[in-house]
Amino acid sequence: MMSFFKPRARSAKPKAPVIRPLEINGRTLPLTIRQNERATRLTLRIEPGGRALKLTVPRGVPEREVNAFLERHRPWLATKLARFSGEPTIEIGGSILVRGVSHRIEHTGLLRGLTRTAVDGDGEPVLRVSGGEDHVRRRISDFLKKEARRDLELRVAVHAKAVGRKVKSISMKDTRSRWGSCTTEGALSFSWRIVMAPPKVLDYLAAHECAHLQEMNHGPDFWALCERLCPQTADAKHWLKRNGTMLHAIDFT
Repeated sequence: MMSFFKPRARSAKPKAPVIRPLEINGRTLPLTIRQNERATRLTLRIEPGGRALKLTVPRGVPEREVNAFLERHRPWLATKLARFSGEPTIEIGGSILVRGVSHRIEHTGLLRGLTRTAVDGDGEPVLRVSGGEDHVRRRISDFLKKEARRDLELRVAVHAKAVGRKVKSISMKDTRSRWGSCTTEGALSFSWRIVMAPPKVLDYLAAHECAHLQEMNHGPDFWALCERLCPQTADAKHWLKRNGTMLHAIDFT
């Protein structure tokens, strides 16, 4: 994220968001420019996955200043976006993370059968996918969703019992802005992509949301509870901060 401070200016009602293409080192990304009356500076963000950009602009900032700001930060964008070039390829012969372990994607050639993890003749992890070749990505994402639900339901049951609270429901989503959420009614929601992370990271996420069943905040008591539920909280948070964007970058469509 890059920004600089800009004094608040008075102007008319904020304009509707504008989406325009921005070319960075041969890549064209959608840039959403949004005015915010409470903003005091221009703030440029790379959306999770590195496939879009968002620029928040205070009211009254002229377009020429917006353009100048973007031009100044092209080198910063190019450096940050370069880290997305090595994301896993979701295709036969490529690889995909399952519980933190890289699995080679292997097409079985069978029209029917379950998607499953296995070990090949050399002892290397593989993910065996049946069905038509054009359905490989969908079948892999369906497999990950099923595995994520199973793992999360097990860990949520443990942590909810530890805090003495009941869970109303558990849902799987593909959110880019957050990994999980908890409502005051006890409805938990998780990004199924978390099953690609090591088990300790998934456990931390389950503990995090279950801690919200008791502490609906991120204060000291919440973090103390979270660390009691998951002693590896600090390591898991660090892993997710380093690698979370990479998991979001994988395209299953």
